[in-house]
Amino acid sequence: MALLETLIFVLGIIYGYVSPGRENRGALLRKGLIIGIVLAIIFAILGLFVGGAVMVLSGIAVFIEIVILTVLFIIGTWIGDWLEGRSRHRVVKVSP
Repeated sequence: MALLETLIFVLGIIYGYVSPGRENRGALLRKGLIIGIVLAIIFAILGLFVGGAVMVLSGIAVFIEIVILTVLFIIGTWIGDWLEGRSRHRVVKVSP
């Protein structure tokens, strides 16, 4: 799973660098938590119908993984915003 975390982190850096301005990290965190809760509920309901406690536990694991991926993405956007700010400060303005 380390490949997935690394990919999400790099995508966060790219997203933070490419999109203009600072990112609303609070909104990104809320969206990630909502997605994690929805997926966890879906897995828990599937676990109740299938009758396995493993599916219920996997719902909890999915929620935790989504939260971790969301935090990594947000850290990546922070670094991308930082890189974007540094690259804009290095632009030299020539006056006529």
